[in-house]
Amino acid sequence: MEGIIMKGVGGLYYVRDLTDGTVTPCRARGKFRRQTAPLPGDLVSYERAVPEGIINELKSRRNDLIRPAIANITQAFLVFALAEPDINWDLLNHFLLVMEQKAIRPLILLNKKDLVPEETRQAIIQRFLGTGYELLFISALDPLVRELLTGRLKDEVTVLCGPSGAGKSTLLNQLLGEEKMETGVVSEKIGRGKHTTRHTELVEVGEGLLADTPGFSNIEPQGIPYRELKDLFPEFQPFEGECRFNGCLHDREPGCAVKAQIGTAVSPERYDYYQRMFLKLKEEDKYKWD
Repeated sequence: MEGIIMKGVGGLYYVRDLTDGTVTPCRARGKFRRQTAPLPGDLVSYERAVPEGIINELKSRRNDLIRPAIANITQAFLVFALAEPDINWDLLNHFLLVMEQKAIRPLILLNKKDLVPEETRQAIIQRFLGTGYELLFISALDPLVRELLTGRLKDEVTVLCGPSGAGKSTLLNQLLGEEKMETGVVSEKIGRGKHTTRHTELVEVGEGLLADTPGFSNIEPQGIPYRELKDLFPEFQPFEGECRFNGCLHDREPGCAVKAQIGTAVSPERYDYYQRMFLKLKEEDKYKWD
């Protein structure tokens, strides 16, 4: 039989059958548990039994994340507050890099829309010129947000990502139509939220699967060779092959087609972030073999 792991707690994995939808608590066979820890979202072959079934095989993954711990994600809702706390732009761009690296489609949800004027929203839109990323300005407290987002969950495995205090728990409650998660509060002292969930679970919503994920405040892109960083910026792709030099890294080379688009098809803020990440990764590569 084949199924998908919905959650794992204390070595017990809850597998939903792909055919009839029934959920069976299962243990994993030791032969692969010692090599690859099963995650929610993993596709498996398993046997039903009472009181616990057995997972015999983990299917190959398309991707996985460690925080939140989940596999085979197809899209991510990146939840950031427009204010209280203010947007950490490097963190948002870090998330976007990881989504590109993992082949996960991002949807940027900018919460607390009532706290900023229209001019601020338009300036934010300009930051993502040419990326193709969709931005939605929302209020997670508004019940209409459920109607806005539920249709986007169909046939997807979706995670919510973003810093604590941005409204992920409130948004998840709206999507589930119940108080599934205990919402956090923003610390007045440090301006950050306190995460309140304790494990990752997939929940059926809108004919798709939504991850009930722990809140976390940071993420660092890992394992990106500096020469490949440019491939993770979708706004650069239309100009590949148009630079004066083959293999242009869009840094200091003359005749760079990407640099010529800064301020028109490429936003200055995103290009500045690219340059800083490029130098960081290049320095890391230089000392990798020391």
